[in-house]
Formats: sequence, C-alpha cells, structure tokens
Amino acid sequence: LTGFVRFLEGYYIVLITKRRKMADIGGHAIYKIEDTNMIYIPNDSVRVSHPDEARYLRIFQNVDLSSNFYFSYSYDLSHSLQYNLTVLRMPLETLKTETTQTRQESFDIFEDEGLSTLGGSGVFGICSRPYEKYVWNGKLLEAVRSTVHRDWLLYIIHGFCGQSKLLIYGRPIYVTLIARRSSKFAGTRFLKRGANCEGDVANEVETEQILYDASVMSFSTGSYSSYVQVRGSVPLYWSQDISTMMPKPPITLDQADPFAHVAALHFDQMLQRFGSPIIILNLVKEREKRKHERILSEELVAAVTYLNQFLPPEHAIIYIPWDMAKYTKSKLCNVLDRLNVIAESVVKKTGFFVNRPDSYCSILRPDEKWNELGGCVVSTGRLQTGVLRTNCVDCLDRTNTAQFMVGKCALAYQLYSLGLIDKPNLQFDTDAVRLFEELYEDHGDTLSLQYGGSQLVHRVKTYRKIAPWTQHSKDIMQTLSRYYSNAFSDADRQDSINLFLGVFKPSEGKPHLWELPTDFYLHHKNTLSLSQTRRSYTYWWTTGVLKHLPLPFDEVTCAENRRKLTVKKFHKYEEEIDIHNEFFRPYELSSFDETFCLAMTNSTRDFMPKNVGIDPSPFTVRKPDETGKSVLGNKNNREETVLQRKTAASAPPPPSEEAVSSSSEDDSGTDKEDEGAVSQRSTPVKVTDTGDNTKITENVVQSTKDVYGVNLSDIPSEDDLAIYARFVQLGQSQHKQDKSSQQFCSKHHLDKVINLIPISSFSQDNIYEVQPPSADRKSIEIFHAHIRAGRGNMQPLGKDDFVMYREYIRNRYM
Repeated sequence: LTGFVRFLEGYYIVLITKRRKMADIGGHAIYKIEDTNMIYIPNDSVRVSHPDEARYLRIFQNVDLSSNFYFSYSYDLSHSLQYNLTVLRMPLETLKTETTQTRQESFDIFEDEGLSTLGGSGVFGICSRPYEKYVWNGKLLEAVRSTVHRDWLLYIIHGFCGQSKLLIYGRPIYVTLIARRSSKFAGTRFLKRGANCEGDVANEVETEQILYDASVMSFSTGSYSSYVQVRGSVPLYWSQDISTMMPKPPITLDQADPFAHVAALHFDQMLQRFGSPIIILNLVKEREKRKHERILSEELVAAVTYLNQFLPPEHAIIYIPWDMAKYTKSKLCNVLDRLNVIAESVVKKTGFFVNRPDSYCSILRPDEKWNELGGCVVSTGRLQTGVLRTNCVDCLDRTNTAQFMVGKCALAYQLYSLGLIDKPNLQFDTDAVRLFEELYEDHGDTLSLQYGGSQLVHRVKTYRKIAPWTQHSKDIMQTLSRYYSNAFSDADRQDSINLFLGVFKPSEGKPHLWELPTDFYLHHKNTLSLSQTRRSYTYWWTTGVLKHLPLPFDEVTCAENRRKLTVKKFHKYEEEIDIHNEFFRPYELSSFDETFCLAMTNSTRDFMPKNVGIDPSPFTVRKPDETGKSVLGNKNNREETVLQRKTAASAPPPPSEEAVSSSSEDDSGTDKEDEGAVSQRSTPVKVTDTGDNTKITENVVQSTKDVYGVNLSDIPSEDDLAIYARFVQLGQSQHKQDKSSQQFCSKHHLDKVINLIPISSFSQDNIYEVQPPSADRKSIEIFHAHIRAGRGNMQPLGKDDFVMYREYIRNRYM
C-alpha cells in the first residue's frame, strides 16, 4: 500500500503489484517497485465526474513509480545504518517506560533483531519514525496515518540501490550503495536551483555505502560498516533563466541574504543529522573569462565565514574550494591524485561507522593512518561524526567522481576495520575497485537521469584519461538529449513531482496546476505568510544541538528522541520475525538461476581474469589485458554475455586535454556505453571456421607454469630417477601382478607397470551403492506416532503440552 490521493473527485488507492529484490542488509530485503496500480475507491453509481480529473490523473502517473523507487518491510531506508543500529542498542527498560503505546507515525526497523525479555518468550522490536525528508509517499499516507495500524504504512524512498558481492578467497562481502533523494524542494535541473526558505536545497542526495560480511547476517553478531556523504545544490537563493534557450543560462542571485539565513537553516539540518564537522567540497570554477560559476563560490564563502564566527572553533564548518575543471585541463596535475589527497583528509576527520571494536591485529601492528582516524570511538566500535557535502553547479558529473574517490578511500578503511586487508589502502585496476567503480557509475547515471535528463558525461575513466574516443561522440548526443529534456520536457516533469509530493493540491475555484506561471510560491512558504518567529542571526542552530557535538543530535539518547520511538512485543515463534524464512523462503519454489544472492554482480565471476594460476585476491592489481569483466548485452540475461578482454595495445591514444575539458562539465551529458555494444578498446575472443572444417582456437595447450605455477625441468636428475625406480619396485612387491598379462599398444613396451586396485568400503566399487542409514529408537517412536496421528489415533496431551499451549495463547492474544 503506497497511499491514497484525491484530485477533484473521490480518493484513489495506489498499490504496489510487482516488486524485485535489489539488496539484502542483515537478512532484511530491499525491494524495487516494478509495477503499480491505481484504483478508484467510490462506486461508479455515486461518482460525480469532473472534466479535469483525467488530466490530473495523467500528470500524477507521469511520476513513474517503477523507476528507482525502493521500500523494505522491516528495514528503515530513510535512516542510515548507523542510526538504525544505534537505536537498536538503546536501553529497553528506558524505552518501555518513556514511550507511549499509541498508534503513531512509526516504522519497524529491526523487528527480527529485537531484544529478548529476561526469562520469557517475548521479543521486543523498536520502531522509529522515518526521516520525512527522504520519504516520497508521506503526503499519500497522511490521510490514513492516524487511523490504520502502523503495519499498513509502507514508506518508499527515491534514488538508487545497488549491491555487489566481493569474494575474498571465498568469503562473501556485500558492498551496498543506497542513495536517498530528498523530497523537499525536489524537481528538475534548471527549474530547481539553490535552496528554498526552509533550508532545503535542490538535488539533495544522501549516499551511503554499506559493507558487511554476508556469512553472518545478524545485526547483533555480524560485522557491519557504513559511510555517508551528501551532495546538494549551493545553499543560496539563485536560479538560471532557461527562457533564453541558451545551453548555459547565466546564474542569477534572486535575493540578498547578508546574514546567511537560508544557509544557516541548511547547515542546522546537517548538524542535527550528521554532527560535526561539516566539510564542504566546492568544485565550481574559480577562474573564468566571463564571471559565471564564480558568483556562487564568492557568496558561499561569505556565508560560511559569517556562520563560522558564532560556532566553537572545534565544530566550525570546513570549506575546501577546488577548481576541478582547471586541474582537468592541466598537463602537470593528475585530477584523481589530488582528489585522493582530499579524500584521505576528509575521511580522517569524519571517521566511519563500524559495529565492532578494533581487531587485535590492528593493535599488534598499528597503522599510522588508522591511528590518525577521526570520528567517535565507543565500546561497540566506531561512529561517523560529521559528513562531507560535495557540490558543483549541477552536482552531477564532477560531484560523482569526487564522491567515488572519497568512497574508495572510505572503503579501504572499512575493509581494514573488518580485518580483510592489512593496510587501509586500495589501488586502481583491482577487482575490488572495478566492482566499486561500476556501482558508482550506475549510481551516478541514475541520479543524473532523475535530475538532469541524461546520464553522466565525465566518468572516472574520463578523468583518468583512459576513456575511448568513441565516448566523445556519445557525449555530444547525450548533451543534445539533456538540452532537449531541459528545454521541453522538464516543465511537465516538475508539475508531476509537485502533484505527487503534495506540494500542489487541486481544489475547486482555484487555478489549475497547468495554469500557474511559476511554482515559486509553492516551494517558498514565506511568500504566502510571514513567520511569527524569527531565528537568531547569531545563534543560528537548534537548541541542544551544540551541546552534543560532535555527535549528531538525532542519535543522542534524550527525551525528544525517545518520543520518536515505540516498542512492539512479538512472540518468538511468529513468522514475522523469522530471518530464516525471510531469506531462504522455504514455502516457495526456488531456482538457483533466480536466487538473488547468486545472480548479483560477483567480483570473481564478473571481474577476475579467467586465466588459471593467477592470484585470486580481489586486491591484486591487474594489467589491462587481464581483466575478466564481461560486456553484458542484457544484464538480466547472462547467457548472452560477450566475453571481452580490454587490452592496452588495441586502445587508441588518450584524448587530449581539450577533449576532456570541462567546458560543458555538468551542463552536458553522454550516454553510458551501450550495453549491447562492444567497446573499441576491447578484443573479443575469436573462434574461426575455415573451409576444411578445422576449428582454430587460442591457447588450447597451456604451459605447466600456467597450470601448476611452476616450470617442470625437462630431464629429471639421477637421484629423482632412483627414487622413482624404488617406488615402482615397492608397488610391484605389494600388488604382485603378472607382468605377462600387461599388454599396451604404444611405441615402446613397458616391462614394469603398476596396476593399482581401487580400495572401497563397499562390497562393489560403485558410486551408486550406499548403506541404508540407521535410526535410533526415539526417532522410530516419533515416526510411528506421526503415522498414528495421520490415521486419527491421537496421543493424549501431557502436562508440558498444556503449559506450552497456554503460553502461546497468552502471548498471542492477551
């Protein structure tokens, strides 16, 4: 149940009719909506038709719920893993006494990971209110939230969710990427810029990378780690006028904000959710012939400087300006090397979340980088304090590459904290980084399509200067696609988003949605009514936030946060809290080809080279001709995979600096390499048929070095021959075989041959022969009792049976 919506007639109910599993976190499944259905509730006999109802219905359905909307029945997707696990560890007795048992806005996050009561059969689950900013159907559920049971309330998020399996010598490590798009001030590229009067910015996305050991799925006993970073438009009042039909419209500051009021509201939200320090990585251009992007940098610097003078120095907002476009054009600077330095400093300041203490090996062999790591160290592990906020103009291409580099640096620390690598460092061209890079490219393409109307232009390969020449022609086509989308279709998409999120509510006697000249006043509530209370220009943060820094206020145990939580009691035998049934689904017919954990992207199957005898570690640097990555014509159909090997020799020279210059940067786009096409830099494995029906294959005979890892000498030494002769004599004496019966058809007749007789515990050496298993007496009695019960001869119940039944009834219905 997604919710209820009403236009000018009666209510419609929006239902999810098809889903697909996209990820698994600790046994909690995350699903993507595949199909939905809208049903008109009132009977047709009482329906009063309205001429504009059908048009509103079409506008509402333009928001495709089957496109990157996600939900989970038992995991709160609107919060980070750190928040969810922090809530799980809150003292149960405190929650039981201070929370009310009313039907309030809540969400079950860990019903199957609840806390067991002492000496009883009940299990308690903790329910938390969702974070409204990232919930997209909050308005649709508003009408029934206070009247229906909370189990009917299913909250959905919009953004991206992807999961891949990193196999480390057979040990499964799941790498998950979740992006939550804000539902506040949401919209399309040129129509939503900057921030609104409440501090919500355009294109705000919270990206969380979760790493955990899939061999133990329980949140209480497993090893979990996460890292969160944010992207969002520059928090100022600014816009771009697209009526001029220019590819890069001029940037205009709409309102003067000398006291940084809107920036203060925005950073106050971030301090509450993430703690301190807040680190701003500003990637817009600093030097331009015509002042364009630099307008935003100058205003942002002034706002941060003003706000920092009232914060304590240890919690001040950190501002890092870096003109990424300028360094891309430079021949002397490597963009990714510079980003890696920034990433290291950022991760050291914020730290990351892990739910287990430091490994003993890291104490015995301490690493310098590990000892300098920031964050908050607690008895149960580490907490991330603060967050990196990355922005450029559009927060698409440059931002995604910067976030990938920071995520790659954090991934190394996460792997090190789980004891999977010996140093917190990852290099390019390893299977692990290739897998992570593919996740981030899918993540960037999805977010770019949602906001900009096209996929990414400049990818990680572009900034590494190893992208093929064919990419530039696709860049041009994608730039035109993005321009067309921004100029002609973004207005309709914006109307659909406004109607879906409840920003605009149709009513009789008021202008219709398509009649409005602008939606400015819909998103800026201060244009309709003046606020009765005015925030302080100096103490611009919420009361109580500063006292708990660097910890985020939302995760602190206090009376205000406890009111957001409720406790629900379960019986320990209830199906709702059974992780085994949720993951393995014994009541369904399963197919290995369709099993999610086997079908997901796998580092060994999809990235590791197929040559025999190489190092199977996903942290080994591969040469360009050793990659095992396949080009998938259809990612859902692995049978149509075209195996290719990327070779440096077949690659064209790297593009010039002018070719990869960021003249368009985030203002242009390119489609991702066609999934059905083979790259120009790839050489497919060839099988040639000749006229005489002779098949020529490559590398049929492999050397002993490739097979066994060592080279065998051509002629054995005399000592080895003597040992072998002695071995043959011992074999002859043991088996006493008749030499005359041995006949061989070969060039040389061998006089001394051993005939080994297979030894088996069976009477015959046959793989189909097996001894029947033996059953003990108690098992036989249970089986006979089962047969008698099937015939109607029930065994009388004992005292223990009555006690168990009474306990079941008491916990279930009383």
